Amino acid sequence: MSLILGIILAVGVTLISAPFLWPMQSERHVRGRSAWSLRLRERLVQAGLPTTSPSIVVIVSLVFSIAVAAITFVLTSVIAVVICAAAAALVLPALAISWRARARRKATQVVWPDVVDQLVSAVRSGLALPDSLMTVAHTGPLVTRSAFAAFAARYRATGNFAIAVDELKVALADPVADRILETLRMSREVGGSELTNVLRSLSVYLRQEAAIRSEIEARQGWVMNAARLGLAAPWVVLFLLTTRPEAALAYNSAGGVALIVAGLVLSVIAYRIMAGIGRLPEQPRWFA
Repeated sequence: MSLILGIILAVGVTLISAPFLWPMQSERHVRGRSAWSLRLRERLVQAGLPTTSPSIVVIVSLVFSIAVAAITFVLTSVIAVVICAAAAALVLPALAISWRARARRKATQVVWPDVVDQLVSAVRSGLALPDSLMTVAHTGPLVTRSAFAAFAARYRATGNFAIAVDELKVALADPVADRILETLRMSREVGGSELTNVLRSLSVYLRQEAAIRSEIEARQGWVMNAARLGLAAPWVVLFLLTTRPEAALAYNSAGGVALIVAGLVLSVIAYRIMAGIGRLPEQPRWFA
């Protein structure tokens, strides 16, 4: 009887505590997954692929990884090399998206001072802030015109400046654009006569920052090139060696597998260190 009562008590306590325990874990999982999805979606927007969903990237990565693993197995028949090639192919699409996003941000970094100058001219000519932003869709740099054209269409449809600015920030996905747009939003909501001075000071700062970053990136470019060369060279040699039957037999042994796995771990660690030394940190989006 005591055993039955103990079991009933345990079941009751479990049922009472279940709504407080498992939903919280599920929510944490959903929050983590949504944060990863939002980060990848932001990278896709920065890379110029706003219509591509994160699920498509995952599917393409899996298919590409399987295809590379199959080709590597046919050429080398070394299981450890096949696994390493599959792992590298799995992350290659994400790395390509990140590289394209950095390249586009670097290309647009030099155009923001011109955008600010155009906004200053529009504001000083007497245009309202929404109309000033709309002019960038026609006279601004080519890389930003489509986003500002979407802002103009959204503002004409809704008449809500805040919603249109939020969508413009999502479309641009750039920390500099966030600062510019939040400055305009604050000026529209609070008012004041110092908007042109603030924008002019921001333009000067952006030009100085772009010049300094370009000079540092040019000087540290050799570090990144050395890191990529040092990472790729040993694996190209390993791939050529494993195409020979006697070498494939040696690398399929326990010692060969351990050597390849250790080389993969050391290569990843060394590349991350070199990348951390040679690459400037990206500006965070404080107003995203």
